[in-house]
Amino acid sequence: MHLPSPQEEAPQIQAVVRSSTRPEETSSTQGGRQGPGRSRSGSVSRETSSYGAYRASGSQYDVSRVLDSPIDEEFSAQVVDSPNSILQGDYFVRKSAFLGTTSNPSQSTKEQATPETAQSSPSASGVTRRQTLREKRVTSSPPKNSQFHFRSNSDVGLSRVPSLSNSLRSVKSYSTIGTSALLSSIAEAFREHISLKNHVKDSLEYKDSFTGQEAIDTLCKVIPTKDRGMAFKVGRALDSQKLFHDVTYEHRLRDSPDELYVFRESAGAFDDNASVRTNSSTPHDKQEVSGVFTQLTGCYSPTCSPNKLCYCSFCPQRMEQQARMSILSNASLERSDSRTSTQEKQKRQELWIESVPKEISDSLSKSERKRQEIIFELIYTEKDFVNDLELLKELYITPLRYGPYIEPFAREPFVRDVFYNINEIHNVSAKLGRALGDRQDEQPVIDQIGDIFLNHVKSLKPFVIYGGHQVYSKHRLEVEVKRNPKLAKFLEERERLPELRKLPIHSFLARPTTRLGRYPLLLEGVIKSSPEGHADIENLTAAISVIKECLSQINAESGKADNRLRLTKLNDTLVCKDGESKDLRLLDESRQLIRDGVIKKKSGVEQVELTMFLFDHMLLLTKKKKTRDGDRYEYRVHKKPIPLELLSFSSRDESVQKSATRRSSSSFLGKSTSAIATPKYMPDLNKGGYPLVITHLGRNGMSLTLYAANQADRKEWEEKIEQQRDLITRKTSIFEMSQLSDSSTFGVTYKITCSTTYSYGQKVAIGAEDGIYVGANGIKQRFRKVIDIEKVSQIAILEDFNLLLVLSDKMLVSYPLEVLESSEMVGVKRARKVTSHVSFFEVGVCVGRTLVCAVKSTAFSSTVKTYEPIQASVKPKKNSLGRLLIRNGIDGMKIYKEFYIPTESSSVHFLKSKLCVGCAKGFEVVDLATLSTQCLLDPFDENLNFVTKKENARPIDIFRLKDGDFILCYDEFAFYVNKNGRRARPSWLVNWEGNPASFALQYPYVLAFDPTFIEVRHVDTGNLEQVIPCRNLRKLNVDSNAIHCVANTFMDYQCVFSIKYTKEAVPTPTPVEPNNSQLERRASNPARYCYS
Repeated sequence: MHLPSPQEEAPQIQAVVRSSTRPEETSSTQGGRQGPGRSRSGSVSRETSSYGAYRASGSQYDVSRVLDSPIDEEFSAQVVDSPNSILQGDYFVRKSAFLGTTSNPSQSTKEQATPETAQSSPSASGVTRRQTLREKRVTSSPPKNSQFHFRSNSDVGLSRVPSLSNSLRSVKSYSTIGTSALLSSIAEAFREHISLKNHVKDSLEYKDSFTGQEAIDTLCKVIPTKDRGMAFKVGRALDSQKLFHDVTYEHRLRDSPDELYVFRESAGAFDDNASVRTNSSTPHDKQEVSGVFTQLTGCYSPTCSPNKLCYCSFCPQRMEQQARMSILSNASLERSDSRTSTQEKQKRQELWIESVPKEISDSLSKSERKRQEIIFELIYTEKDFVNDLELLKELYITPLRYGPYIEPFAREPFVRDVFYNINEIHNVSAKLGRALGDRQDEQPVIDQIGDIFLNHVKSLKPFVIYGGHQVYSKHRLEVEVKRNPKLAKFLEERERLPELRKLPIHSFLARPTTRLGRYPLLLEGVIKSSPEGHADIENLTAAISVIKECLSQINAESGKADNRLRLTKLNDTLVCKDGESKDLRLLDESRQLIRDGVIKKKSGVEQVELTMFLFDHMLLLTKKKKTRDGDRYEYRVHKKPIPLELLSFSSRDESVQKSATRRSSSSFLGKSTSAIATPKYMPDLNKGGYPLVITHLGRNGMSLTLYAANQADRKEWEEKIEQQRDLITRKTSIFEMSQLSDSSTFGVTYKITCSTTYSYGQKVAIGAEDGIYVGANGIKQRFRKVIDIEKVSQIAILEDFNLLLVLSDKMLVSYPLEVLESSEMVGVKRARKVTSHVSFFEVGVCVGRTLVCAVKSTAFSSTVKTYEPIQASVKPKKNSLGRLLIRNGIDGMKIYKEFYIPTESSSVHFLKSKLCVGCAKGFEVVDLATLSTQCLLDPFDENLNFVTKKENARPIDIFRLKDGDFILCYDEFAFYVNKNGRRARPSWLVNWEGNPASFALQYPYVLAFDPTFIEVRHVDTGNLEQVIPCRNLRKLNVDSNAIHCVANTFMDYQCVFSIKYTKEAVPTPTPVEPNNSQLERRASNPARYCYS
């Protein structure tokens, strides 16, 4: 018995789903069971084998499976790897009508069913509708025997098909997979669960690809089964319908980690009717995979086994059982030559050992024979490559240039765009092939080929140019095929030509890059087989180095081209709100699209599919919608683009883990116990997908819980986002935070409120709700408590006056500076009261005096008292009364001025001769000589209407630069004014990303402190230069020595940090005249007190 040999043509196949019994026929079936050999018309059909039935149907079939038993191996050897194996296991298919009729002239008209007759039949017309109904049904229980209906088919034999209730179940997730026989459902689940990564094969990088082994592993989970042979057959069924293809277009699915595959793309990621490349399918995808893999439906008979013929003629295993029985009964069964076996015979004939006399081959060592075989393979494969390029020119380029398949005006541009510089590559390869052939003709045993390659690798530039343009070539071809039916038909006809070995045009277009990738492998094999010290090794090594450099350039150029093409497509189909497209800057030369894919978001009880794009600077969420005319798709921005600097993300698994390790109440109160509060239950994290929590920090912030299709997809998103954020952090690192206090000093009980430096910046004093602590500046340490005083909100040190000012519970008191160095803790008794009912105070220099402004503020008015410190005595008095006076702080402060402002005040800033008070009305300037007040902003300047006419704009800080202009920082924005209060630099306006509560100036940067991050802006451009994320951030102090802030650690402990320039970003110091006092140093500091 011979299996049917494959036809010369490569058939375009389409799976035909057998329909279940019609209602009017079910009653007759229930009344009396229909015999296996009787058709619906009542006539008795001649019982034939499955192979005979399939041959009678007018198609050539093949079965592919990886089998284990000796009988299975023998059976597999006869039927595997046919080029037109359109019966993958037990799923039934038919050829499309446009491929022509069967080659068997004895077939009747009735047996040669055309697509028109198939579509007009009731069973065929109901396929799509029934398939849709079946995909909507998900069940985890197997179908009962009573739920199967049966029908006979006199054309192709009998098949058992489950009813709509439980038979063909949709594959949605691993937990609800069951045994689905619908190839469309299997394909959907396969796309959803396969992990797409970047792989390298032959030194070429292939994006969004997967290995053959990964494909079989995923199918084993999707079906589900432990039989890799069954998964392989299902994979071949999907491969035959071009769900995916080998990256080189040379072979079908193989269970190998070395073979790479990519999903078929209709016309690119962002074309009108194409969906974005993603790990999961979308509802916009056209359902291109169809059919039923009947072997997955199973047999209802409990006695059915693979090695025994089932008594039921409807058994889907019957064909394979009959084939096995035939093998057992006919041991002399011959194997027909399939396409793969024919190629293997051809390869066996193309051996060096068969091309030279036997005495020559016997005279060589085993390693030298191997070396000659590799050189021989290199030479004849080079000739094959040149022949393929000539076929490409003869069978594709010439007909397309002069044939009627493309409009005359577009022929030459199309040929140039698709085939580009293929002629230059042909010239280079032809010269190399001739040189190798001449060397082979000169001597049967070739001693060296390195000199030939070293001379020709210098001319490989056309390969690099072609590889960088290949992305555009593929896109141009696919777009033209999509819109031009004549071209599509021409390519299909060419694909079936024997001289093209039934390979698509994409296979030939990819040959130049894949051929270049083969050179290093073959040349390295020659080196390994060469004896040590051979003269050819040096030349071959140098040639390999040059070739690999060309391959690296191809990877880089093709990556750039693919990135530009995808960004251009996205820019054309993206629908943004005003200004958002400008923020994205998709067409910038340096812009990169890192990753894109479908992700889901819950909307009520349903899930909405979004398309998420990760750029090098932003994360964008969009919805894919059809345009009004319905001809194409567009991407509508779903949420405002999120800068990666302001992006925080986590998985819900992490949040549950954090809650599991949360401290108990005893730990929160500062006790030494560290009990762990474990949650009573763990929620179902994978319900509806794998959660990924995206948080947009700042004023326009939001928090979204998105769901990835699988854990691998979520992990890939997390890794890509984290990598890009780290890259941005390294590029924009200007300031860094250095921890000063350890976690055990302050804990979580008492809030840290303020800090200051003294002893020329070498020491730090920190105020908290339970007292004042001191320690060294610049190193991480445990701070020592020196003053026991409650509710400290502000501290300031006047070293020249030997004073420590403390605002405690709205009372301003002073201490002698010596208490900070005391070994014993002091209390409130050592303090001297200055004034009470103080909301805040500020220290600075104005009118040549050191002043302390204490502000008593209410919702309707503010009273400001200015004090001038009294210089302390140089030497303490020796009598006891003098020591008592110093201890009680008689040498303290005196009132200088007092004034009233009829509104609530929030800050006081020192100018050269005036005070600037930030209040609800804005910035008010107070003349200390006359105590008159006026608004800082010119009310007649129309350029300031955005401030003066805006309600609830809260002024926070003011900084003066060296050019005399002032930066006014409000809670929402910042802008420049000149000394006359008019708008300066009208184009300069910063809208803060966050909600800053305080600011600092470290020229040339302004730092805005939001509770969740620090925003760094350049004073000249206003651009966002850096974002430092934090938790529960508060600014403590800004002076010439350091910027201090407090933030929470992972376990919510409070820690004090110092913000400093990174080593790479330290600015060039500006020469400053030496000052004799700490107050003069404070006055010269441009970070806080900028006075001219």
